[in-house]
Amino acid sequence: MRGTRLFLAVVIYATYTPALALEGPTAAGPIGGYDIRSAQLPPPGVYGGVIFLAAEAFDFVDGNGKTIPAFRDANLIKYLVGPFLYYVPNVKVLGGSVGIGGIVPLGVQCGHLFIGEPDDCTGGFGDPYVEIDWSRSFGTLRPSKFEGAPPIQGGLTVLAGFGVIFPAGTFTASDPTQQALSIGTHTWDFAPTFGITYVTPPILADGTEISLRFLWNNYLENTATKYSTGDLLDLEFALTERIGRFQVGVTGFYAWQSEDDELFGVPIPPDGRRIKVFQIGPILNYDIPGSSMKVKALFTGPVENGVKSWGVAFGWVKKL
Repeated sequence: MRGTRLFLAVVIYATYTPALALEGPTAAGPIGGYDIRSAQLPPPGVYGGVIFLAAEAFDFVDGNGKTIPAFRDANLIKYLVGPFLYYVPNVKVLGGSVGIGGIVPLGVQCGHLFIGEPDDCTGGFGDPYVEIDWSRSFGTLRPSKFEGAPPIQGGLTVLAGFGVIFPAGTFTASDPTQQALSIGTHTWDFAPTFGITYVTPPILADGTEISLRFLWNNYLENTATKYSTGDLLDLEFALTERIGRFQVGVTGFYAWQSEDDELFGVPIPPDGRRIKVFQIGPILNYDIPGSSMKVKALFTGPVENGVKSWGVAFGWVKKL
């Protein structure tokens, strides 16, 4: 098995991502979950693994990037574990491979929103995510310069896919704090996705990899709160160097809303709560014969109508 092509661009909720307190600090969707090799599929087979995540939200900001007074003391911490499966059948479609995978996160989230409010905790399952992909490589498989390292898929690979968030996770709409602490979002999300991965010829080591993944998140109304989140566009990236069994560099994403948020069909004043958020951080991957491990961290840069946060994720995947 070619360890360099394992599916480790796993769908996770990498950190606290765009949305504001009325709906909680986490948007539905695989935001922050794609990084290296995000357009490449593994060879045919069944793959399984798990993601571990720790993240903290510490500053809710408005459309000008300023702390919202009502939430100036807010602090939320969550811990998630997400087992996943991915299947690539031994068939070709238009010269490329197809695959389907899914993940079901579960965990606990603790903290508070308002000044003087005691900490509380909520546990349970998150919203399942399923994605189907088509990927085709226009490059060639070549050996590594380092003895014992797996081969590298050089050149250009493209991907098109479609993902769905199922609102089956734990969600409580009794008050803003319980909404913010909920593991699920109670919101359908339909997300077409497109990606490219390009690996250069050996320059510094085995080659520099550039991966981009674009997702268009389309949300249905939250039937429990009558809140409608505007479409969210999400560009995820990774710039890394291949060094034998290692792959190291930076990753992140930029997400922005193209439509206003609405409550009972009315845009939220004064700006529709349209979010803009940028996160970036380091990533390290290590290929083992038959499996791969990855760790990454993301930290918030500029943000509007969102949440400042940090998150660390560790992932492991193996062919079953």
